[in-house]
Amino acid sequence: MATKKKAPSKKATTKKSTAAKKATAKKSTAKKKAAAKKTVMKKAAPKKKVTAKKSAPKKKTVTRKAAAKKAAKKPAVKKKATAPTATDQVLKIIARFKKGVDVPTLMKKTGFDEKKVRNIVTRAFSQKKIKRVARGIYVGA
Repeated sequence: MATKKKAPSKKATTKKSTAAKKATAKKSTAKKKAAAKKTVMKKAAPKKKVTAKKSAPKKKTVTRKAAAKKAAKKPAVKKKATAPTATDQVLKIIARFKKGVDVPTLMKKTGFDEKKVRNIVTRAFSQKKIKRVARGIYVGA
């Protein structure tokens, strides 16, 4: 009778293959370490000198109160002679009448239409530039 040779067991083949894998892994890590050492040993390039730039002077923060004081200190600027506005014309006419004036009289004196005169009178009254003596009668404040 012929004797059969037994095939190596699976455990034996896996042990061989794992041992081979470990050996190649050790070689590759050794190569990596050697490459890392080579890169560390290289000299760094000389650094360029950096000149410090002059920074712009910092602006002072101004509070609202300080800004209001500065605005108050400025002298009044004289206006050049310009044509008087419609409001100026109406206020001059109202100032001439000591007992007061009504809207139809203002319309005749200025030549403006009723809507324009009423808007001017209403705005001047709200700004307290004129006073109401009676209903529809206005006097300078």
